[in-house]
Amino acid sequence: MASQRVGYRAYLLRLWPVRSAGDADEGTGIRAVLQDVQTRERHGFASLEELFEFLRAQTEETSDSTAENDLTLPSPEGRG
Repeated sequence: MASQRVGYRAYLLRLWPVRSAGDADEGTGIRAVLQDVQTRERHGFASLEELFEFLRAQTEETSDSTAENDLTLPSPEGRG
């Protein structure tokens, strides 16, 4: 099993529209599920706002635990 970098997260995002239970003119909402790619843990959200709050909290935890991003990109000279 590959080691996971501190602060790195990968999710599978599923989105689907839902109609309000009442009048059809009330519009549609969005439901979302995030599944952690490594642990397969799922998080469900009744709105995009809830999804964004979750992601915001996750990134705040990451920025608190790591001072800077540990992702290094290859230099253009290194491409073959």
